[in-house]
Amino acid sequence: MKKAVSRTVRILLTVAILAGLVLFARKVNWSTTWASITEASGTVLLLAAVVNLASLALKGVRWWIFLRPVGASSLWMALRATFAGAGLNNILVANGGEAARVVFVARAAHVQSAKILATLALERMFELIGYIILLVLSVSFLELPHALDRTRPIAWVALAGVIALMIYLVRRPEAIEVPAAETVIGWRAHASAYLRQLARTIGGISTGPRFIVSIGLSVAIWALQLWTYALTARAADFNLPLVGTVAALLAVNLGFAVRATPGNVGVFQAMYALTAAGFGMDKDKAIAVAFLIQTQQIIPVTLLGVVLAPEFIFKRKKVVRAEDHGLELHSRAEESAG
Repeated sequence: MKKAVSRTVRILLTVAILAGLVLFARKVNWSTTWASITEASGTVLLLAAVVNLASLALKGVRWWIFLRPVGASSLWMALRATFAGAGLNNILVANGGEAARVVFVARAAHVQSAKILATLALERMFELIGYIILLVLSVSFLELPHALDRTRPIAWVALAGVIALMIYLVRRPEAIEVPAAETVIGWRAHASAYLRQLARTIGGISTGPRFIVSIGLSVAIWALQLWTYALTARAADFNLPLVGTVAALLAVNLGFAVRATPGNVGVFQAMYALTAAGFGMDKDKAIAVAFLIQTQQIIPVTLLGVVLAPEFIFKRKKVVRAEDHGLELHSRAEESAG
């Protein structure tokens, strides 16, 4: 029942968003938008694309920091999975690339998927922390549009919340180990054991030094994203001020956990254009810049994902690993012996 209600809500939300995009698109002067795209500087766009790829590479390094202590020590593997996962996210409505890269690394490194999922959970947490830090700094020191400026209390509360969470993760006692010989029967018991392994891993790899380095990388990643946006605007001769670029970056990533369309195409352009228009910029040219930004984020990243990890993109065969289901296999062996 709950799944049906949740699915219905998602469908209605998606339909509403798509309907809004259609209405928005009808008011766009597409000839002006296309002219801005074709007249953009290719050299500056190439530099922006390189900067964007550098930010994605740093995300791979940030994930690798948490992968190392669980036995997946290859930086190259972390980078491959990060690019391939981002490529999948560009062609899927939901963030399916995140789940897929857990499977990819678990198979390649022969590590339990619960442990890999724990590392990814921390990596994504620091993506959010980087966004919150950028939001707090922006609403505190920049004159942002009213819609974003109103988030100042929320931003500070969110920052306090993530600081408290990081302190808890670093200081929390280690979870009780599940005995290797414990017999687990049924999917509920297996799911419970999986979640215990997940929580145990998160607690085990949460340390102050790793968190400090991850915060530094997160700030650098968002700074590179800001530079990407600024360079793309410059390439299209779109003189959006720095505060406008910051506001646009915050606005388009406000709902980064939810994707209503593949690659968030359409939603991204609408949010960027509406934010730029708030700074007195031309909406049609803003849409052109937004398309150019997403072109750099989608095409090079997806192509690199295919080149670096083709088996990750195309090979969808389900592989059941004994390490992931060891407790369940043990229970079956016990039943057979009985």
